[in-house]
Amino acid sequence: MPAISFQSISKTYPSPKGPKGTTFKAVDNVSLNIEEGEFFGLLGPNGAGKTTLISMLAGLSRPSSGSVHVLGSDVEADYADARRKLGVVPQELVFDPFFNVREMLRIQSGYFGLTNNDAWVDELLEGLGLADKANANMRQLSGGMKRRVLVAQALVHKPPVIVLDEPTAGVDVELRQTLWQFVANLNKQGSTVLLTTHYLEEAEALCGRIAMLKTGRIVALDKTSDLLKAASSNVLRFKTADTLPADLAARARITGRIVQLPANNALEIENYLAAVREAGVTVEDIEIRKADLEDVFLDVMNQQGAQA
Repeated sequence: MPAISFQSISKTYPSPKGPKGTTFKAVDNVSLNIEEGEFFGLLGPNGAGKTTLISMLAGLSRPSSGSVHVLGSDVEADYADARRKLGVVPQELVFDPFFNVREMLRIQSGYFGLTNNDAWVDELLEGLGLADKANANMRQLSGGMKRRVLVAQALVHKPPVIVLDEPTAGVDVELRQTLWQFVANLNKQGSTVLLTTHYLEEAEALCGRIAMLKTGRIVALDKTSDLLKAASSNVLRFKTADTLPADLAARARITGRIVQLPANNALEIENYLAAVREAGVTVEDIEIRKADLEDVFLDVMNQQGAQA
């Protein structure tokens, strides 16, 4: 039995731009099974449909067609059962300003009928670096600390399926490391984890399998290792303050002064460097690295854009 099962899921909304009565599909006929114990990544650009899928999984939004199950429980027909099996960390920082951290977690426990949950609450506070903030009012916490509390709230009823929707957006490196260490341990103990993130190095390091969404459709789905194998084997990386020739610029990923070019073999690298020299472009800090998940992601998105 899959931990999470999306079967022919679509979600249609009224179009905000088109004539009255027109619609657009935020999610378009997605079918996907995530097995028990997986650490699964759901990637895509803004507006791809990731959060819409998670909203339907959590029962916050109804699909226009299709069905969603959590460990066999239909999220519409068996809502209470499905919700007990699920812990969701949302993107937004939503909190009650009238309680301290421990009180918030006790209240959250009560929603699931748990009255003697203090030992697990203490473990969450310690594991997420919140022990010294247990009696602090939520209003007094930094954004990163509030996000830690959201993670603790999602885990307070020990759900077998954990959904993390951009959990490290805008937070510091220390929190990211603390969170991933804690969640990775839960995954090793058998919890299923579904992650959406724009930090692709996180997905590459943590996720055994990845689906990529674009305009509401799955455009890639495979083991992380196989996605990486299918990418260009190497990337030429260098810095320059000069303008690249148009043909090189069209193939390059340029971030400020950093230029990165996909290269399948040594001859391609030689040709790139020759073209740069011929154009009079001054380069520094040249290196050759293996392709990473960001390279794969951009390749997949660009290919889909060309086919659209």
